[in-house]
Amino acid sequence: MSSLEIKLPIHETFQSTVQGEGYWTGCLVDFIRLSGCPVACPWCDTGYADPRANLPRIERPIAELLGEIKSPRVVITGGEPFIHKHLPELVQALLVADKLVSIETSGSFWQEVSPAAWITLSPKEHLNTKYPVQSQFWSRANEVKIIIETGREIDFYEKYLSTHPNLLVYLQPEWNSSSKSLPLIFQILQQKPNYRLSLQTHKYIGVQ
Repeated sequence: MSSLEIKLPIHETFQSTVQGEGYWTGCLVDFIRLSGCPVACPWCDTGYADPRANLPRIERPIAELLGEIKSPRVVITGGEPFIHKHLPELVQALLVADKLVSIETSGSFWQEVSPAAWITLSPKEHLNTKYPVQSQFWSRANEVKIIIETGREIDFYEKYLSTHPNLLVYLQPEWNSSSKSLPLIFQILQQKPNYRLSLQTHKYIGVQ
């Protein structure tokens, strides 16, 4: 079977929007959101906090996904992209189609993907210790995005961040508690001036 015939379970796709978070904020992107995630973050944007939820899951071939791409960069997210064994084939097909590729992951599951893919590690181990960040991600990630709710998240990951001082680290307020978490982030930035604030820009401007 050709790699273009491989099917992946899709939660949703959307085109010609902007990346709202992290290093590539403001860039024109398409999103491919893969279905499924066991980590169950309590504030999951896509509903995977409830493992019983009947969420979208449509098997679609890679060729069909390629045919609808409109932007120069494609963000593969979820759910959790790295639970899908055919993620490397999807990444490679997008690269062959001359697309830039970003992948957003909790880091709980590891497999090799092309080194050309930009990896955003958004660790959730502090929320669910059953799903620790796989050690390879601390070296492989291009950026780390930590969702701040209590401020203790930085302490939790400090031993990893301190051993990878060149990592780009973005602190993002948890959306539903931003009035509390934004001041916490400003305090952290005073102690960690190399870290950066990340806002969910797409929510502020009202795009998907």
